[in-house]
Amino acid sequence: MYRSAFLALPLLSMFASSSVSASQIVRQWYHGWWDCNIDGRPAQMVWEVVDDPQTKRYPDGTCSTTSAVKTVGWFSDNGAPWVHLGINNSSGTYFGIRYLGQEQDNWYLIHNPADDTATGKTTWRGQQYPLSCWNHRR
Repeated sequence: MYRSAFLALPLLSMFASSSVSASQIVRQWYHGWWDCNIDGRPAQMVWEVVDDPQTKRYPDGTCSTTSAVKTVGWFSDNGAPWVHLGINNSSGTYFGIRYLGQEQDNWYLIHNPADDTATGKTTWRGQQYPLSCWNHRR
């Protein structure tokens, strides 16, 4: 019994060191604070990586937690309350966004790495509107 407890310590430290945290994730071009213009109105958008541990509870009363991260976003149109955003897809310079407000819609942005700006469209009640954003990293 003493021997198995002794062997478990290195294994536990190995698993602990392989966990991931938000600070270890490679930033994507859309991460950070953005000033935006939505159909002529000022707006702001934020995307950040946050820790998202997943805990599983088993019928025998034991639990296991897996470290994980996720990207979360918010949007504020002209000073209105912040609304959650989700990611539909992203590939290279294309970023598909899901607006998760009361009326959910799909948006997109295309990044211009030369000046760290992005342009695209929002959709509201079936109509498309221009969206342009510039990152605070500049």
